[in-house]
Amino acid sequence: HGDLSFGFIATMLASASTLSLSYAAPAAPAGASLRHARPAAAPPLMETKADLEALAKDLNPAVGFWDPLALSDYSFWGTSQEATIGFLREAEIKHGRIAMAGFVGYIVHSNDIRWTFDKVAASVPTGLPAPAVWDAIPDIAKWQIILFVGVMESWRENKVVLEAEGQKHYMSGGKPGYFPSFDLLPHPVPFPLFDPFGISKRATEEKKAKGRLAEINNGRLAMIGLFGFLSEATVPGSVPFLKGVVPAYTGEVMAPFTQNIFTAPTAL
Repeated sequence: HGDLSFGFIATMLASASTLSLSYAAPAAPAGASLRHARPAAAPPLMETKADLEALAKDLNPAVGFWDPLALSDYSFWGTSQEATIGFLREAEIKHGRIAMAGFVGYIVHSNDIRWTFDKVAASVPTGLPAPAVWDAIPDIAKWQIILFVGVMESWRENKVVLEAEGQKHYMSGGKPGYFPSFDLLPHPVPFPLFDPFGISKRATEEKKAKGRLAEINNGRLAMIGLFGFLSEATVPGSVPFLKGVVPAYTGEVMAPFTQNIFTAPTAL
């Protein structure tokens, strides 16, 4: 029921913490070849704070490097500053991608756009604000979305999967934002999630670099835009530009289920 994911669930799932790295997928049989051939990976490269400062200038020369919480100076979980920077880079790219999907999803559901073949979508009343669409779908549909994203997170973090493609974890010098193919799955998957149509393969290195910068900038803008929608919906008038455009929502945008520990009656 992917058409029913919208701003709230996208925001919630984007903030999910990194799953355990101990999960292991089945190893590829000896002599087996990957379905999607990949070139040999470049040696791991740990980015430094100086790299972040240079990247910031490329992204937005007017703003430059801005790290008010000095997160790039920390060493999370007893690792290193470089590993922490890898985590932060991955987190920003991931949040940006989900926010872009959530921004579009919010607009889609605010305008009652539905897939005609989706019975769950057809069961939801029209005329609802986007967050209320999420409230209206069955819990089993919500769990399908949440569990699917959990599986994708596990696959992305899997050391065996990454090594099969000559890649490293993003906290060990791997590419931030990289998502591995599904070649190690016993069931064939026609397209990889990352660059499914091979568009980037045909692009020049200059065009790829420009695209990576555009993705980060678009993701940042989408995060601001999505929270603008949510803010105006929950506190009408809080975003003057959206006043009268985004319908009000009286529910709880931070609660994935209408019944939870805060709303369910308890017996003493």
